[in-house]
Amino acid sequence: MTLNSKRREAIKKIAASSLVMTPLSLTSVFSKNKEALGTTLNGKINHSVCRWCYSKIPLDTLAQEAKKMGIKSIELCGPDEWATLKKNGLTCALPWGEGATRSLDKGFCDTANHEALIKGFEDVIPKVQAAGYDKIICFSGNRRGMSDLDGLRNCATGLRKLIPIAEKYNVTLVMELLNSKVDHKDYMCDHTSWGAALCEMVGSEKFKLLYDIYHMQIMEGDVIATIKKYHKYIAHYHTGGVPGRKEIDETQEIYYPAVMKAIAETGYTGYVGQEFVPSRGNDIASLTQAVKICDIA
Repeated sequence: MTLNSKRREAIKKIAASSLVMTPLSLTSVFSKNKEALGTTLNGKINHSVCRWCYSKIPLDTLAQEAKKMGIKSIELCGPDEWATLKKNGLTCALPWGEGATRSLDKGFCDTANHEALIKGFEDVIPKVQAAGYDKIICFSGNRRGMSDLDGLRNCATGLRKLIPIAEKYNVTLVMELLNSKVDHKDYMCDHTSWGAALCEMVGSEKFKLLYDIYHMQIMEGDVIATIKKYHKYIAHYHTGGVPGRKEIDETQEIYYPAVMKAIAETGYTGYVGQEFVPSRGNDIASLTQAVKICDIA
C-alpha cells in the first residue's frame, strides 16, 4: 500500500469514528531528545500534530497526550472533530474541509473541478472562522498531461473566485506542496517555485503554501535555502523522516533542529505539524521525541 493510500485509509477511519552530520554528533544530539517532556517548551516553535498519522488512537486520547507534551494543536481535522479539540484546550492549526475540498488528486488545476471545490470551500470557510481558526488546506490536484503554465492559470482562476470569501472571513487557503516522485504521482504543486508563482498570480495574502519538509526534501532538497528564499509565501510547515516518512531522528537524512532554527529565523510564528508515520509500536513516545527534536532553544 502506498503512503498516499495509507493516508486516504487513515482519513476514512477517522471520519468513521540535506543536512548531514556525523553519526557521533547525531547520537549526542538525539540522545538528549529521549527525555520526557513537560508542558513547558522553549516557545520558538508552536507544535502541532497531524491527526491521520495517529488514527489508531481515539481523538480524545490523542488530544490529552498531546497537551501533556506541550502540543497546542491537532490538525487535519474536520468540522465534526473540532469540538473534541476545544474540549481539550487545543486548536486546529490547519483544518480539513469536507467532501470535494479534501481531494488531493482532483484539485484546482483542472477547471472541471472548480464548481464542486468552490461550493465546498464557500460552505466550510465560514465554519472555520466561526470555530476560531484562520486557515484551511487545499490542493492543486494532478496534472493529467497539463503543462505547468496551464496548471498555474487554472488554479489561479479557481482560487481567485474564493478570495473574496476568504478575505471576508479572514481565512487563508493553504495549498500543500507534495512530492510527485514517491507518494503522489502526477501531483501538480510539487515544487516550491511553482507554488510561489501561483501565490503571485492569485495576488492575495489569503492564499499561501504549506511547505512539507518531507515532500520537498524528496523533490528538490536544499531545504533551508528554499525556506529562506520563499518564506513569505509559506503559512504552515510539516515534518517527516526521509526516506520512508518515519520518525525524524538520527535514522533519517534531515537534521531537524537546523531546519527549525532556519524557520524561526525567518520570523515565522505559525505552527509546525508533525506528519511522520510512527513505526516503532509506541506512537506517543515517537511523537514526544519528535517534539523535543524540534523544540529549539
